[in-house]
Amino acid sequence: MAKIAVFNQKGGVGKTTTSLNVSAALARRGFRPLSIDLDPQSHLSQICGTAADAADQSIFSFYERARPLGELIRVGNGGWEVIPAHVELSKVDSQYGKGHNVLNRLNSGILKEQLNTGRPIVIDCCPLLGVLSLNAIFAADRILVPVSADYLAVKGVMQVERTLKALEHVLRKRLPRRYVMTRFDGRRKMSWDIYNSITERFGDELCETRISESVSVAESPAANQDVFSHAPGSRGANDYEALISELESTGFLS
Repeated sequence: MAKIAVFNQKGGVGKTTTSLNVSAALARRGFRPLSIDLDPQSHLSQICGTAADAADQSIFSFYERARPLGELIRVGNGGWEVIPAHVELSKVDSQYGKGHNVLNRLNSGILKEQLNTGRPIVIDCCPLLGVLSLNAIFAADRILVPVSADYLAVKGVMQVERTLKALEHVLRKRLPRRYVMTRFDGRRKMSWDIYNSITERFGDELCETRISESVSVAESPAANQDVFSHAPGSRGANDYEALISELESTGFLS
């Protein structure tokens, strides 16, 4: 199944929240997802209850000493599997440079251990374009880009598109992507203006499903839960369930 990198070079757009709840929605449908946390902040690992006490217990040891990815998998409190991050990941850029071998390392590790056989992989990227984010993009066959409903986020998404386009000659393909609006408030004209602007620019690559500004979505990470566990009947839970339905129906998860 698909390897999905949740990527945006701008912070605060709901990237980790989207990684968390997309993984949770997939698990609810029996897809057995694997979440890979590639953000040195380790927020996804912490929310899932899989935070690594030491760097050697995290994906950093995969880069530092080629430890097999399968040895790093933990079962999160939501019931699906997670490979945790650690703050030491911030050293990867300076230690390993940007040669093709290091950029393709995550992809090689996943393929070697056949970790995505019969199940999707969701990769939570850090909000910087460096070795870690490029590892995610090189490993992915789909890109999911959360875009919050504010004007600075629109500028950010244009940068994402330029970045992905610049990588096409290296990847020798155009990665399928979907942009998804987050923190959307249908009562605000600005939210609709931004949605219509991105629709005009990206067409069918913008998901019809919008993730509403929601107390349940905002509060669930503080409780170390996905939105389905925290507030199963909430609008936020319904929005993420609708997002997975849309992605599945369009073949994005295949």
